[in-house]
Amino acid sequence: MPLAKFVLKPGVDREGTSYDSEGGWFDSNLIRFNRGRPQKIGGWRKDNENTFLGTCRALHGWVDLDGSKYLGLGTTNKYYLEEGGSTFTDITPIRVTTGNNEISFAATNGSSTLTVTDTAHGAVTGDFVTYSGCASLGGLVTAAVLNQEYEIIGITSVNVYTITAKDTSGDTVTANASDSGDGQGTVVGAYQINVGLDVYVSSTGFGAGTWGASTWGSTSALSSNNQLRLWSHDHFGEDLVMNVRGGGVYYWDESSGTSSRAVALSDISGANLVPTVGLQTLVSEKDRHLIVLGADPISGSTRSGAIDPMLIAFSDQENALDFETVTTNTAGSLRLSEGSIIVGGHKARQEILIWTDTALYSMQFIGPPYTFGVNLLNKGSGLAAPNAAINAAPGTFWMSSDNFYVYNGSVQTLPCTVHSYVFDDINLGQIHKIFAFSTAQFDEVGWFYCSSDSTEIDRYVCYDYADSVWTYGSLSRTAWLDQGIVNYPRGTASNYLYQHEFGYNDDGSPMTNVYIESSDLDIGDGEQFAFISKIIPDVRFLSNSESGQVNFVLKTKDFPGDSLTTSSTNALTSTTQKKDMRARARQAVIRFESDDDDTSANDDVGWRLGATRLEIKSDGRR
Repeated sequence: MPLAKFVLKPGVDREGTSYDSEGGWFDSNLIRFNRGRPQKIGGWRKDNENTFLGTCRALHGWVDLDGSKYLGLGTTNKYYLEEGGSTFTDITPIRVTTGNNEISFAATNGSSTLTVTDTAHGAVTGDFVTYSGCASLGGLVTAAVLNQEYEIIGITSVNVYTITAKDTSGDTVTANASDSGDGQGTVVGAYQINVGLDVYVSSTGFGAGTWGASTWGSTSALSSNNQLRLWSHDHFGEDLVMNVRGGGVYYWDESSGTSSRAVALSDISGANLVPTVGLQTLVSEKDRHLIVLGADPISGSTRSGAIDPMLIAFSDQENALDFETVTTNTAGSLRLSEGSIIVGGHKARQEILIWTDTALYSMQFIGPPYTFGVNLLNKGSGLAAPNAAINAAPGTFWMSSDNFYVYNGSVQTLPCTVHSYVFDDINLGQIHKIFAFSTAQFDEVGWFYCSSDSTEIDRYVCYDYADSVWTYGSLSRTAWLDQGIVNYPRGTASNYLYQHEFGYNDDGSPMTNVYIESSDLDIGDGEQFAFISKIIPDVRFLSNSESGQVNFVLKTKDFPGDSLTTSSTNALTSTTQKKDMRARARQAVIRFESDDDDTSANDDVGWRLGATRLEIKSDGRR
């Protein structure tokens, strides 16, 4: 009987039907192509067992002058630093600190809820406040119970909110009849900046009927705490500059150590006309200017405090504290004309790319007296979200609300074989959660996004720019940082930081639902049927090969409109020479999968496919 060799085209192609995509792959999950061969993606493990509060949507790594490695994590609730890969240190800026005894407490016998009175507190539900100088309420709510950080659980009025009493180990404390005091002694409350939302709300701020829909541009009622919390951050030398989109610009001084919090840039001694709010901050690579996109304009001798969504402000060279435009420095500002809001900016080679809602600009350092110049590069190639662009060897890649692009001197649309799969099943209401990622080790860029029935990221699409092939899969990650500063790519999910491309397991457990499936293969022409009787596999196991196992599934049907029927499932190991089977049909689909349900057979196993051979003979007409 003749043996038919199947080496399918690399990449997944979903733009046609399974039948007209013959000779290629039609579906996959947790698969990449390496030199044209499909293989299981690398696994992941927790970076450490510590958790952070909130959903992390921004990661930034840098190294100080003595070689210490820092990783910044911006979440919906806080901003953290990880130094040396151990614990997360909270450096969230303080919004306001009260004077002595402006805060009082009240308890109810038998309840763990404390009522806190603070005139015009400015807090929202979920905010964090740290009390000091409190006295005991007289019973179980002691001074030690009060003098710590609390999360605000409810807002009663502009002057009153509630917290849940806890001891220093975090266990709930229930007040008794003796807790009749107000806690005042020398009470001070340090309120951290307002938390942000974990879900994009299209009816508020820049999303009011425009930025959250097909055309953007509303500038009404923007508040950093009534929108999806997105951080931007960049290092200025050893120090860190960060910005809450639509909110304040903050600075963390490395020389003060991780025990110090970030502070408002405008509050630092020597600050001169520093923007107080913005949409995004970044530092120009070569000339070291701090740039604030969507800054508040100068009004008289101060900043207005209201975002100008098309204004770009930049500091004096090497001085992040001076934004006043004078002849003796290089600080200044410029306003873009095409569009109504800056969606995002990204540092590319020798330039900064800036997307508005309708156009793409290039911003380049040109020196005094203008410092920076901008050029309109393209109209219509929008940016899906502020973090939807990424650099790679061939250029800057980004995703819009309906396409993929690359810029390497000119803007080009990326031909995409999974375009319909992605854009026909995407939640545009949560499009601002999209972020780009890269895995340079495998020549990959990609994007995590929300499918149409999900409000949180549950999918990714990936482009191998070396071989120009696409894959996709189901995986929840909310932020990403490629290896470089860190020794493994990092991703965040479920309040943990993960190291990726580590082995082939899912955080110590076998990875599930890994598969790749071909398009329909014609095995019988016209009225002819064919009979498949044998497979000779070609599978390379990448680790733990003695216990590795991949299932080969053969599915068949007689007509393109028929449903596929599984004809056989065969386990393949490193010692499998052949597998016999019996299948009669006109069309077949081959599938390789490792659900890894049997942990003894598939613990930490990777695999790569070679050339599959099937024994096929003509079987006449039905």
